[in-house]
Amino acid sequence: MSQIRILAIGDVVQESGTNFVRRRLWDFRREKKIDFVIINGENSGARSHIDKDSAETLLDGGADVITTGNHVWNNRDFHSYLDNSENVLRPANYPDVCAGKGYTILNVDGYRYLVMCLQGTVFMDSLDSPFHKAEHILEREKGNFDFALCDFHAEATSEKTAFAMFFDGKINVVFGTHTHIQTNDARVLKNGTGYVTDLGMTGVFDSVLGLDADTMIKKFYTKMPVFHKVAEGDIVMSGAIFTLDTDTKKCLSVELVNLK
Repeated sequence: MSQIRILAIGDVVQESGTNFVRRRLWDFRREKKIDFVIINGENSGARSHIDKDSAETLLDGGADVITTGNHVWNNRDFHSYLDNSENVLRPANYPDVCAGKGYTILNVDGYRYLVMCLQGTVFMDSLDSPFHKAEHILEREKGNFDFALCDFHAEATSEKTAFAMFFDGKINVVFGTHTHIQTNDARVLKNGTGYVTDLGMTGVFDSVLGLDADTMIKKFYTKMPVFHKVAEGDIVMSGAIFTLDTDTKKCLSVELVNLK
């Protein structure tokens, strides 16, 4: 039985998280025999905005694809980069007039990986239905890929779980991002899709979502605006490894990752 192993890494927080990936990912990739890597990088640059330098650092550091989310638009200078990249995605269910693309197909070691980036609509911007958009992409690219993978960037755990169950057996790997908190529900769904509600983040563990705890406590305690200062301390790269059978295309196992 032939297998492939896919590593998905949670939201990278600012330059410290990006540099951690640069230092550690290639060795980890070789150690765990990883075939394909997806990283959510929307917060990977200075001021938590992805930029050209952070994107290229992550790609050079071992990522095959970078997904993003609602914060991808915060850096206007990055929009032209999105237009010209096959490896950096914005959510597909934003309007077509927006910069960039929402999915890509990459051929790595003889396998064609369809990677989709979609954004939820519960407690977030009102966008096209991620369910309908994913159906459209799968139908449009039918026969053009071997494995379909999806970063579902969403706030509500219910929306993420419903999405994964709806596409169970149709999308090989579904993982959630955005909340920066790793969930303990990594599993293979009944029709063979590998799933976890949220990968977590790549940032300082002793923090509030990668940001300085004292600053964020002040924000919640006083209800006053504060400058979002990145936390300092030991970084953890969180994510999950999905092992798939290349014959049946079903996921065999999902293993949570927390690399210090």
